Amino acid sequence: MTSRADAWQLPRAKDVQHSLESCHAEQAGEDAATLRCLVDQLGLWTDELGYNARRITKIFAAYNQMEELILVIDYCNSKERREKEPAQWAYNAYKCATSGRFGEWVNDYYVKQLQAVKSKPESRFDED
Repeated sequence: MTSRADAWQLPRAKDVQHSLESCHAEQAGEDAATLRCLVDQLGLWTDELGYNARRITKIFAAYNQMEELILVIDYCNSKERREKEPAQWAYNAYKCATSGRFGEWVNDYYVKQLQAVKSKPESRFDED
């Protein structure tokens, strides 16, 4: 049996879109809870450890700043750690990590993901 950690793959555009929509609905649009739900569903967060810096660096590998990005994510995970309030921890650590250059990368990533969802015709694999 493969664990969730062993089976992790880079999120596809349609997975990001689906997770965002379901989390937004489940969490009634509350920002911190929606963010935590999204990054958990994408395999980028656990309530025990916070953000998984190594997985996040795989998404942004093209920027060739992996070590710097790991340091920023780990710093923000530690600085904002709130084990009894994981949604607030996820939100504050995200705000911390994305306050600089990484924030621009995240915005670019989401724009590309949304464009991919909008421009890709439905494939036969999407049919029921």
